[in-house]
Amino acid sequence: MTVEAVSYEAASAPVCRLGLPNLGDGVGLRHVHFPHLMATAPSEWGVDWFEIISENFLDHHGYAAHVLERIAAHRPIVMHGVSLSIGSVAPLDRDYLRKLRELAERVRPAWISDHLCWTGVNGRNTHDLLPMPLTEQSLAHVADRVRAVQDYLGRALILENPSSYLTFHASQMSESEFLARLADATGCGLLLDVNNVYVSATNHGFDPVAYIEQLPAENIVQIHLAGPSDCGTHLVDTHDQPVPAAVWPLYALAQARTSGVATLLEWDANIPPFAELLGELGKAKAARSGAMPDAGNVRPVAAGALSTPVEFQLSR
Repeated sequence: MTVEAVSYEAASAPVCRLGLPNLGDGVGLRHVHFPHLMATAPSEWGVDWFEIISENFLDHHGYAAHVLERIAAHRPIVMHGVSLSIGSVAPLDRDYLRKLRELAERVRPAWISDHLCWTGVNGRNTHDLLPMPLTEQSLAHVADRVRAVQDYLGRALILENPSSYLTFHASQMSESEFLARLADATGCGLLLDVNNVYVSATNHGFDPVAYIEQLPAENIVQIHLAGPSDCGTHLVDTHDQPVPAAVWPLYALAQARTSGVATLLEWDANIPPFAELLGELGKAKAARSGAMPDAGNVRPVAAGALSTPVEFQLSR
């Protein structure tokens, strides 16, 4: 895969139609960095904003909540969830939504995001982001649920493209078309994870550039960066290493298609010291200027990579 380097500052691009700001460059708030952040003056943190995993702070009023209170007093916060299960056929979890809204009232996040996926059914949570069958029926189903969530939260919901490791015989469209049509139908925002695009493109053999270009740039609110692991037949979205070199051109392309949107570096395992995390985040600025960082040893996207179709029937 080859993507020409571009400078997003010079690009003519639409402004986010949701009116949400470009927060700059941020990192996920992880407990291993609590001591550093609490012992360091906010002026020395070196990041523009923080993203939290919403579930880590629901019903939590201990030390972690105290840290979050201090962080939120000095930097914008984004709430990023993993349990909304927007694609499930189970009823929306009203108790979870209530807790999410209560946390938002305390934190005052710039926005709330989750994933285009389902995580369980009938009260059982798989604790994984399971892929959607990309059909007209599931699109209508998810759109109805997005509207309901947005009405309850009183704000636009921002949805992320997940990494995937299988596809469905029943699918009638690409994931990028699904997301584009969902955004048009509901007014939701998009969290474009370019690492996930790279992972899924490698696993299924599609064109990651075409994927990014099909998304409505005016609905893209945020971009995720992360490092996957090469497991032979598939890449796995592990968030435990530097961003691979092949992802940076995709990131630059995504920024070129917008007026500049918030960037978030995810690192959830084998988490380095905060200073090293800042060093990796700093590569984003270079990539936006057209200087592609040379990092990571994950193999490039290969045409015809293994894809595993699965028969699936979605019913209401």
